Amino acid sequence: MKRLRAYKTELNPNNVQRSRFRQHAGVARFVYNWALADRKHIYETTGKSGSMYEQKRRFNALKAEQFPWIYESASRTTEEAFRNLDAAYRNFFRRVKKGEMPGFPKFKSRFRSPKKFTTRGCIHITGKAIKLPRIGWVRMKESGYLPTDESDHVRILSVNISERAGRWFASVQTEEEVSEPNPAQGPPMGVDLGLKALAVCSDGARFENPKALATEERKLARLNRELSRRKKGSKNRDKTKRKLQRCYARIANIRKHAQHQASHYVTAKANPSAVVIEDLNVAGMMKNHKLAKAIGDASMSELRRQIAYKAEWNGVQVMTADRWYASTQLCSGCGQRVEKTLSARIHACPHCGLVLDRDYNAALNLASLVSENGEGPNRPGLPVELGEVQTPTVKQEAG
Repeated sequence: MKRLRAYKTELNPNNVQRSRFRQHAGVARFVYNWALADRKHIYETTGKSGSMYEQKRRFNALKAEQFPWIYESASRTTEEAFRNLDAAYRNFFRRVKKGEMPGFPKFKSRFRSPKKFTTRGCIHITGKAIKLPRIGWVRMKESGYLPTDESDHVRILSVNISERAGRWFASVQTEEEVSEPNPAQGPPMGVDLGLKALAVCSDGARFENPKALATEERKLARLNRELSRRKKGSKNRDKTKRKLQRCYARIANIRKHAQHQASHYVTAKANPSAVVIEDLNVAGMMKNHKLAKAIGDASMSELRRQIAYKAEWNGVQVMTADRWYASTQLCSGCGQRVEKTLSARIHACPHCGLVLDRDYNAALNLASLVSENGEGPNRPGLPVELGEVQTPTVKQEAG
């Protein structure tokens, strides 16, 4: 079977290559903005939305006379910019049809938008370097992670180059030929997601919430005050902006590391036959202004996404309990309902005398919903609906 997978690693470019990266990112941003303005103009004059191929033909007819500097960059960079705008329009209309918040495509800013671009074509990878069109060989800080040209079962589709906090990264989109994963044979596992603990498993494993944003909040406030006092356009303001970018990048990396640790254990290391998680209404929970910041910091939706696609890779079945199933309020020992508030962190059952952690009790209840063969509910009397989680496809990063 074929599987799409992205590998992301940090690059170690020299100053000339950094300038070339910024140049390509600027070309991608310019072409994207030109295509967006052109499509808006076409709709205002004709009432129809133009196609990507018509825009590319018009742009190619103009660029030799009006934009000759475009030829200094790889041609695939401009093509991917048109492709990204077309994908933005398709996503906009899809959200309109579903009744969601549409989010019409916006123009990219030279100062605020991330610097990134996508390229295809003659891409070669060795153990320590990657060759990009019109840029050449670029060293990598990590060796042996990306698939090389010698890999017969891997086909390189594209490379997305992006900058964050002064560091450049390459995300390689590949198509791999892999064998069907064997179904996992371990006992079913329930995973309770929360704020105090990021994830509590029914086998006793517990992954604490790093609370990355909360720990760095004072530093962020200080840097933002420092930034507001700097004169716009000054070098000191640029230095403070870089400090602020590094702080935000550190927060994101801490959060991402904790999520990958938890999702890897749940889907691979523990080797359960099935994983049961709650169908949390995160959007509704975010409306509670007292908890919204903490819920956003935990990023439970991202953890669910990682569990879904990693479970598919390892042959683990992922199920969701019904949103209204009271996993926290039920006793995992006798099944009786024991009401408790959010502040009560210990489950103490007055019926059977069971006393244990609140989150661990919820994880045990989730695990008990699946029979040992992983085909259906183990407690037929409980108001629970089990459904498979839709595994998201790995998508190419926008350029």
